[in-house]
Amino acid sequence: MGIREELQSRQFWCSLLAEATGTLIFVWIVLGASSPAGPKDVLPTSLQPALAAGLVAISLAHCFGKISGAQVNPALTMAFLCTRKLDALHASSYILAQCLGAILASGFFYLVLPSSAIGQLVTKVSTEGNAGQALGMELFSTFQLALTIFAVEDHRRHDLGEPAGILAIGFSVIAGALAAGTFSGGSMNPARSLGPAVITGFWEHHWVYWLGPILGAVLAGVSYEFFFADSASREKLVACLTCRDIEIVEAASMSRSSVSAAAQAKSPDKEEHGTE
Repeated sequence: MGIREELQSRQFWCSLLAEATGTLIFVWIVLGASSPAGPKDVLPTSLQPALAAGLVAISLAHCFGKISGAQVNPALTMAFLCTRKLDALHASSYILAQCLGAILASGFFYLVLPSSAIGQLVTKVSTEGNAGQALGMELFSTFQLALTIFAVEDHRRHDLGEPAGILAIGFSVIAGALAAGTFSGGSMNPARSLGPAVITGFWEHHWVYWLGPILGAVLAGVSYEFFFADSASREKLVACLTCRDIEIVEAASMSRSSVSAAAQAKSPDKEEHGTE
């Protein structure tokens, strides 16, 4: 389908709306869980926003998974683009929709919270650490999240029936947020960091929250697709690098694996008949 036909299709705009709405809900929930409470602006513990992020990720996967994949994260979208599971038109449109949803959610909290509390919603590098440490934690936390997502998607695509897959994604969100929270706030999502930054104008070390998650997600996607997946092969990697159709190579690889498995299954039968 060409770009013009894609732009005229209902599915395209429906998926954009799903990404914008999903990111708005995600950032809304996380910011709400991170908001100061009480007259003395008492901050919640790091467990509260981490749990909120994991739980809402599970909900959004059920709501928008079949529409757009419920990516709601520019880092994941970049990973799908680099592994050629998403084309450039959809990837760029998804990222714009995700950023818009995050900014709208942040704008709401800017209106309802006192000015003294707004700054607490921005993801910041720990005063006890530095940008390099925050970058590393954002990278590794997003890596484990994206690796889980690619594995769950691979199992779903091959009809392996993994009902706990979405729960695994939620748990990985919680784990990553808790692990990186002390160092960087545990964002793992450039849109979640962008929204409050746009509203408050606080941009110090903002690059950390784009570079770290995107590198982590892309590394995880490439690692799983070309090294860990059942369909991984040298031909698939070469097809990706040379812009050939990966699905054809992947199907051929899976067919060879099926034939090999069938041959191995028959060989014991022949041995049994021979002994008889």
